[in-house]
This record gives sequence, structure tokens and C-alpha cells, in this order.
Amino acid sequence: MIEKRLYQFLYPLADFICTFGVWLLFVVYRREVIENRDIELEPQQFVNAVVICLYWLILYSIAGLYGDAYRKSRLREFTQVLRFSLIGVLIIFFVIFLNDGTSIPNYQVKNYVKNLGIYFAIQFLVIGMVHFILNTITIVRLRKRKIGFSTVVIGECSQAWNIYSDLNNRKYSLGYLFRGYISISDTPSAYFLGKLKRLGSIDQLESVLTKRKIEEVIIALEETEKDKIGNIIEICERTDVRIQVVPGTYDFLLGSVRSSNIMGTPLIEVSPQILSSWEAFFKRAFDIVFSVCAMIFLLPVYLIIALAVKLNSEGPVFYRQERIGRGGKPFFIYKFRSMYINAESAGPALSSQDDPRITKVGKVLRKLRLDELPQFWNVLIGDMSIVGPRPERTFFIEQIVKKAPHYRHLHKVRPGVTSWGQVKYGYAENVDEMVERLKYDILYIENISLSLDIKIILYTIIVMIEGRGK
Repeated sequence: MIEKRLYQFLYPLADFICTFGVWLLFVVYRREVIENRDIELEPQQFVNAVVICLYWLILYSIAGLYGDAYRKSRLREFTQVLRFSLIGVLIIFFVIFLNDGTSIPNYQVKNYVKNLGIYFAIQFLVIGMVHFILNTITIVRLRKRKIGFSTVVIGECSQAWNIYSDLNNRKYSLGYLFRGYISISDTPSAYFLGKLKRLGSIDQLESVLTKRKIEEVIIALEETEKDKIGNIIEICERTDVRIQVVPGTYDFLLGSVRSSNIMGTPLIEVSPQILSSWEAFFKRAFDIVFSVCAMIFLLPVYLIIALAVKLNSEGPVFYRQERIGRGGKPFFIYKFRSMYINAESAGPALSSQDDPRITKVGKVLRKLRLDELPQFWNVLIGDMSIVGPRPERTFFIEQIVKKAPHYRHLHKVRPGVTSWGQVKYGYAENVDEMVERLKYDILYIENISLSLDIKIILYTIIVMIEGRGK
């Protein structure tokens, strides 16, 4: 694990050093060759180079070039370097070169274009080659089994044994370092006896994955055991593991998949990444900008609501409650208090039409959904997103999962201030309605995009104006 972290650090370090040198080389070339004038590298030039390096690191990070070092594709990464180097150079060109006050007289457009072409060529070739070399070194070490990702097999019959034997006995490894297997029953497998360690049964799966820091799970069940696969994947998705499933046992599961043929061993990968790196970046950037703007422009509204809540009934202005967020992790959600204090002294309960626990001001806030406004703070600190499935309490999640085990798919993304389920279905008054609303949130996750987020925000504003909350 320590070696893997070093690999993760090596890529941005190499990019920083190379980008620093490329920028200084380009500055010298531009001034002495293209502009035909002498230049001495002053301290400011080195400061500029550091700023440019940080800019490139951010851009390449958005491109996803600093992901899992052991699972990189040389061709895909080379393409990403090409694409984002071009984007990066165009940004620099328009931001810096076209506003460059040091340009010589009559500096023509063709010289700008020449500058652009030369810098792009150097940047792309150097970074592309560095990443190609680093990726090649990583792949060679993976194939020689010097590095890899900790893997367990789930299954105990012939299919599990065949997959394990095929992957483990190859001359060149694919990176799987098998730590053991998880059995479906409580008895050890005759196939793996003396070959692979039994780590436990399905009941111990989550504990095994967490304690042993497993990175990859290969599910290889017999056709007679396929009814267990849904529960197994639900457990695996609570941890940070990649899931591979043997074809023929996954066709009934809800979720996004990617078929692959691993050197003659066909598997289906359950995709853990809902959004690409750059999509996730822009969604998070949108959340931050939107939240900051909302909190600033709505400040007078915040003050008016706070005063109304305080004058209407005893108790604090804000209400804090624990909810479950992305990855199943708990966090505290904030709202303007809309109920009397000690409203849940008898235990957790969902609100309903004409709920006596709701204050007079609270009824207005809920109709206009203004009680949710403090959650922009949750968005700002990263607990929530502007748009995403509404977070629930553990008490209700346990009841929902009994009826709809796939509810945990919602924990793949950050919960939202508003959601497609809330817009299309509205507030739920009981667990059955929560389950009914679930289909809209699953639909959102399967089609998640920034444009869809904007559409849901507009629909939410219409709902607020019409006062269709409760």
C-alpha cells in the first residue's frame, strides 16, 4: 500500500518537474529565436514557471491522469494527455499571449500561432512520453507480480476455482494478488484446500474487505447461487473495492456495467465511477459556486426566516440531524427548525399532512421548501451536492432496505438539497412511499449530468413558487 502511494505521488511530481523545464525552455526559445532578442532568466520567470506548473497539475488532475497508478491504460492516457494539453495551451494562449504587453512591435497573428504550436508540441511530447515511460514501468512490474492489487474470490465451487487458476497461473500477471476466498457456505472448499486461504463466509464479507484492505473482488458463483449476488454486491459497494462478476450471473442486477475480456477470462465489471474525473470536477465546482452565490444573495431571506422562527416558538433557529451520505458515511444536515422542540421524543417519525408537530411558520417554510436553505452550507463543506438523492436517517434506511435492497445504490453519490425524486414524487410520508420515490432517484443516478442537474434545479424553483411542498 505504501509503494502504491509512492507511485501515485510520482506522476504529479514528474509532471511538475517536466512542466517547469518545458515552460522555461519555451520562454527562452520564444524570446531568443522567434523574437530575436536576448533574455536573462530573472526570478520572476521562475515564479511564473511554478504558477504554470500548478495550473497544469490541476488540469491534468481534472483529466483523471492521477488516478489509480496500477490500473492505467497507456493508449487512453496518451489520448488524455493529447486532449488536455491542447485545451491547456489554448487557455494559456488566450489568457497570456494575447494580452502580452512585452511583445515586439508588429507582432503578427502568425507569431502567436507559432508560439501556440511550439509550446503545445513540447508540452504534449514531454508529458506524453513521461507518462508512457512511467506506465510501461508499472505494467512490467505488474506482470512480474512485484506489485498489484489485493484480490479475493467470492465462491467455492468449480467456477471460482477455474477463474482463480486461470488468473493466478498465467506467465504474466494481470495485477491480481490473491489473498484468499470467501465461501458461500460455512464449510471450506475442497477445490481451494491447500491452495488459497479461506477468509470467511458471506456474513463476514464486509469485515474481511475492510480489515484486509482488499481492492478487487471477483464474484464467481454457480447458477444455483445467483440469488445471492445482489446482496453480495450491496455489501461490496459499502467499501472501496472494484467488483468483477463472471458473466451469466449478473444480468438481473440493476446498475451500470462494463463488459471486458481479460486475456481470455471474460468478466463483467461493475462500474464504481458514476462520473468521469472532469465531470465530477465540474459538478463539484458548480455546487460550490452555486452555494456561495445563494448564501450571499439570500442573506436577507436567511435573516427574516431566522427572526420568524425565533418569534414563532421556543427553541433554536437551526435544526441539526444525522443523515447517511455518500459511501454510507453519516453527517449532520442543517435546516431551519420547522417543528416544536422535542417533536420526536417518542421516536423517529416522518412528517405528514397537517402534522401537529409543525409550527405555523414551519408550515410556510415547508410549503416553499425554505427550511432546506441552510443545506447550502452542507454543500459547501462537501457533505452534499445541490442535486442528488435526498439523504435519510439510519432508522428509515434499515426499513427501506428490507423492501428494496438496491436502495444502497443511492450512496454512490453525494445526497442533494433537491432531487429528481423530490421533484417528481414529493415528500414521502411512510416507508412505502420512500420505496416508490426510489425509482426516480435511481433514474437520476443512471443519467446523471450537469445539464440534468440544472433542469432539476429549475423544476425545484417552480415547485417552490407554486408552494407544492409540505
